[in-house]
Order: sequence, then C-alpha cells, then structure tokens
Amino acid sequence: MLAEFRYQLRKYLRFSEDVTQREGVTPLQYQLLLQIRGYPGRQWATVAELAERLQAKHHGVVALVSRCEELGLVRRVSSASDLRKVEVHLTDAGEAMVLHLAQLHRAELLALQGRFVVPDLAATEAALPPRRKPRTRVDAPARPPGRTGKPAC
Repeated sequence: MLAEFRYQLRKYLRFSEDVTQREGVTPLQYQLLLQIRGYPGRQWATVAELAERLQAKHHGVVALVSRCEELGLVRRVSSASDLRKVEVHLTDAGEAMVLHLAQLHRAELLALQGRFVVPDLAATEAALPPRRKPRTRVDAPARPPGRTGKPAC
C-alpha cells in the first residue's frame, strides 16, 4: 500500500514537472508562485517566509525570486514597516500563470481520485517484519595514556 501511494505521488509530481515546463516555468518557480498566492492572511510573502514554505535555503530563494522577477512573474517591494525586509508580490502575469497551472493540477488530482489513497500507516507498519535489536559493540581496549594514534611530528 505504501509503495502504491509513493507510485501515485511520483506520477503526480512527474505530471507537475512536465506541465510546468510546458508552460514555460520550472516546477520550483511554480511552487514559489503558489506559495506567494496561498500565503495565509495576505497576498505576498517575505523571502524568509518563502524559504520556510519551500524548505529551501534563503540564498537559493533569493536567486529563485530573481529569476521569476526577470520573467515578470513577481516583483519585490520594500517593506513599509521594516526596511530590512522585502515583500515578494505576484505581478498580473504571475497571478495568471499560477491560476492557470493550479487549474491544470486540480484537473490531474481529480483524475487521480480514488487511486491516490493515503495508506493506513499503522497497518503498514504492522505488516513489516519486527525490528531486530541493535548489536551491542564490544568495547575496544583503551589506548595507553599519551597515545593518540597520530604520528609524532
């Protein structure tokens, strides 16, 4: 059951990779747009917030935002409340792109409905063979004092 779940998940992710690239963006660029559009409580996010949502390094998200900015999908705005922060907003083109791609993804999820079943993890774990106890390591004899095993200089 877990293998089937992973298979269906991989098929969906492959679909996502193919459809985003066909539409002219990378899967990660789509994820960025999606996280900005769906950020809770507002229509923008900071780079630090996006790094957390994407589970990526801050500097990597800065580069990703720069590439999306070059494509005209996002724009950076200095924060009015904290000049150290930069807000990342969707442009009209970015909004149109994320809505179009989300619609394609939604249709694919509907097509997968019934085949994309989250496994019962308790039942899956119960079906696995019992875990073996780890072997205890026999302690190696201690080295004599003053001997580190490194050659003398």
